[in-house]
Amino acid sequence: MAEEVLNVLFHGIGKPERELEPGEDVYWVDEDTFLRVLDDLVAAEAAGALPALRLSFDDSNTSDLTIGLPALLERGLTADFFVLAGRLRSAGSLDADAVRELRDKGMGIGTHGMHHHPWRGLAEAARRDEFVHARERLAEVVGAPVDRAACPLGQYDRACLTELRRLGYTEVFTSDRRYARQGRWLQPRFSIRNGDTVESFRAQIAASRTPARRTRNALAGTVKRLR
Repeated sequence: MAEEVLNVLFHGIGKPERELEPGEDVYWVDEDTFLRVLDDLVAAEAAGALPALRLSFDDSNTSDLTIGLPALLERGLTADFFVLAGRLRSAGSLDADAVRELRDKGMGIGTHGMHHHPWRGLAEAARRDEFVHARERLAEVVGAPVDRAACPLGQYDRACLTELRRLGYTEVFTSDRRYARQGRWLQPRFSIRNGDTVESFRAQIAASRTPARRTRNALAGTVKRLR
C-alpha cells in the first residue's frame, strides 16, 4: 500500500490586501496561528506522530510571499503554490515577479485556474479558460510546464477530472479533508481555517481516522468523482 501523506493547505495569512469574496474570510488566519500550526506539524512529523507532510497555498495572496515564504525558508521547508492566473495583475495578489521568486526559492508552482470559479459543471469554453489558458499563462511566467492543479473552492465533478486527465495534469489537489497516498493522482488536503488552533487542527486530523469519518469521507469523494 502506498505511503500516507498529510496534505495541509493554507490560504490567506494576516490582513488581506484585497477585497475578499463572500465566505473567503473563513480561510484567512492570523500570522501567529499560521506559525504555531506550521511548527506543530513539522515537530509532529519529525517525531513520527504524523506521516509525510506536504504543504500548499491557494488563491495567490500576497501573504504567500511576504509571510508564507520566509516561514518556509526559515524552517527548511518547501510548498506548492497554486496560482490564479487571472489575478496576476490584481492588487493584493501575487504578480509575475512574485511567482518567479517563489519558483527561484525552490517552491512548486501549480494552477488554481483563471478566475477562482468552481470547477463543477463548467461549460466547454469555461473549462478551456480554466484548464488550458490559465496553465499556459503560468507556464509563460515560470518558464516551465505547469502540470499540477488545485480545484477552487474544493469543487469538482467527473467531467472536470476527466478533462484534467486528458490534458495531462500529473496531480490534482482537492479540499476533501482526509489523508492522501503518495503517487496518487487525486490528492485530498486539510485546510486551515479561521478560528483553528494547534489543538483543534490536530483533533480534526485525528478525527478523520475514525471508522465513521473514513466511511463518510470515502463516500463523499466517490459522489464527487461520479456526479
